[in-house]
Amino acid sequence: MGTPDELSEADFRSLHRHLSGRAPGGATRRGALDTITAEQVLAAVREVRSGRTVSLAAPVNTRPGPDDADPAEHRLIAPPDARPTAEGLEFARDRFAMNVHGDVDSHLDALCHVIYDGTLHGGVPAAGALSPDGASELSVELARDGIVGRGVLLDVPRLHGVPWLEPGTNVSGEDLAAAEARQGIRVGRGDILLVRVGHRRRREELGPWDVADARAGLHPTAMDFLAEREVAVLGGDGNNDTAPSAVEGVAFPVHVLAVHAMGLHLLDYLRFEDLAEICEREARWSFLCVIAPLRLPAATGSPVNPLAIL
Repeated sequence: MGTPDELSEADFRSLHRHLSGRAPGGATRRGALDTITAEQVLAAVREVRSGRTVSLAAPVNTRPGPDDADPAEHRLIAPPDARPTAEGLEFARDRFAMNVHGDVDSHLDALCHVIYDGTLHGGVPAAGALSPDGASELSVELARDGIVGRGVLLDVPRLHGVPWLEPGTNVSGEDLAAAEARQGIRVGRGDILLVRVGHRRRREELGPWDVADARAGLHPTAMDFLAEREVAVLGGDGNNDTAPSAVEGVAFPVHVLAVHAMGLHLLDYLRFEDLAEICEREARWSFLCVIAPLRLPAATGSPVNPLAIL
């Protein structure tokens, strides 16, 4: 696999303008979600053959580690001291708290998540849209009815005959096109594109590491592939961005291009190992995909458990 060139900040801004001009979607504030029509949902339902469902989320992490200094918190709050009485009715109850945009747990990024040059997607001024109470525009509430469509998995490590891409590896648009050709599938308008780099498998087999310093992901220029195909959502088993960044002065260029320029909701830190095994065994890489974020009207994202239905 070749390593795409690094981009200067000027080159990145030029790419941002180019992709902003090609942003899919209609006249609403839903961004690229507008590329999923009712007809496409019905066509995606016809992808179901066996009725088998597969979770695309990782178990929520509650232990601190090199990639998660602020893990989710979960505790039983009733019965007191987890000691039920011997008689009568009681309810076991628990409390859960999460840093939604961490580097381990599966989550959805809303269109208000990325601020670039003081604006959100579509040029919405960030100062007017964000407050201590949350986001008044472009929040995860845009996806309140769920995201349902045809999911397509492109398995880049499989293309190169390796179990995972090593941290720091950039996936190019040419890699995506080659994976597509190898798998006999074509990504199209309104698809939920899932790109496997093997991040989750590497973490499970070798243990966690500091992903802020090194992780595999997409090269910024690969976003041209997504713009050409007019995809609706992008999901990865890492956080879609490579570290170190390929762009001078921009730490998360794929987030900026996807969310801010193109209006794509992002799915970060998913888990594709079970799905990839089934897809390879059955020689099919598309399926019905259902994503149901929590109804958090002013939130910048949501924990999520996407489902592939085959």
